[in-house]
Amino acid sequence: MGIITEKQWFETVEPIKNCSLLQTSEWGNLKREFGWTPEYLKTEAAGALILFKKLPKWLLGATIAYIPRGPVLLDADAKKLALFWEEVHKRCHSRKALFLRVEPDTWEDSAEADLLLNSMKGFRPAFSTIQPPKTIVIPLKGEGDGWLARMNQKTRYNIRLSQKKDLTVEENGSVETFSQLMDLTGERNEFGVHSDAYYKRCYELFSAEGKAYNLIARYQGKPLAGLMLFIQGKRGYYLYGASSNEERNRMPNHLLQWTAMQLCEEKGCDEYDLWGIPDESLETLESQFSVRHDGLWPVYRFKRGFGGEVRRTSGSFDFAYLPPLYWLIAKYFKKHKNGI
Repeated sequence: MGIITEKQWFETVEPIKNCSLLQTSEWGNLKREFGWTPEYLKTEAAGALILFKKLPKWLLGATIAYIPRGPVLLDADAKKLALFWEEVHKRCHSRKALFLRVEPDTWEDSAEADLLLNSMKGFRPAFSTIQPPKTIVIPLKGEGDGWLARMNQKTRYNIRLSQKKDLTVEENGSVETFSQLMDLTGERNEFGVHSDAYYKRCYELFSAEGKAYNLIARYQGKPLAGLMLFIQGKRGYYLYGASSNEERNRMPNHLLQWTAMQLCEEKGCDEYDLWGIPDESLETLESQFSVRHDGLWPVYRFKRGFGGEVRRTSGSFDFAYLPPLYWLIAKYFKKHKNGI
């Protein structure tokens, strides 16, 4: 079939259960407004939202290509999957891509991962990752009491405490307020955050389809924390969270996660994905979470208490169309400790 329209993608691929949030037309449109060009490609075996980004002009129109949390598998036939990758490579060549990065939405060592990775001839492990490969996924069976039973004792206590601390939660609060909280969080924890315009447009696009909820926890009218929840198919996603430096003893972040879990269950989700944690073995995670404070370690310390399962995606893979230039780019990004 080849390249299809956004409307065709929305109608035929997005409804499929295993279509990730980052393979939706909403994500494609968001990235279009922030420097990428989305294209939708579909064959019998798979579909993919491919994002292309132009490189500096001196590279004469060259691009990099990226399939975030995809492709979406439609058929388990190995020969058909090989034809899918042929179509992808043709499209990347037409867009003058120097390399293609693919970050599948398949769990490590699963049958789906084995099928997909075996079809990816010529790919190599990427020199960096864009999306965090490791996460915690909370099953939403059993509802309230069942959820609490799977949590650790401290997290259960903090959730119950937060419900007694005179907090309120706005289901679709001000994105401007969320952005302000995110700026505070980035400054406190020393990591980069998106622009106010990015969060605003992200929320607008997904909420228009009933896929986003901007949760703001307040005490006496003052915003203390925010959580932007996304829902795609049977999975909820915790992509963005923020908090102020005030009234932290009221545990607003715990109340927001509890509210998000309830919303996910209400909207028919089977699971809630807490997104990124350090890409380390479970043994390392559990032996170091109490002493590490760099990177995603504080995030893991918070998320581990909610009773989810640590999972890892298949990873990040690159296909180099011009190997000499690819290695120069890889060397540059490794030196600057940055992804694409």
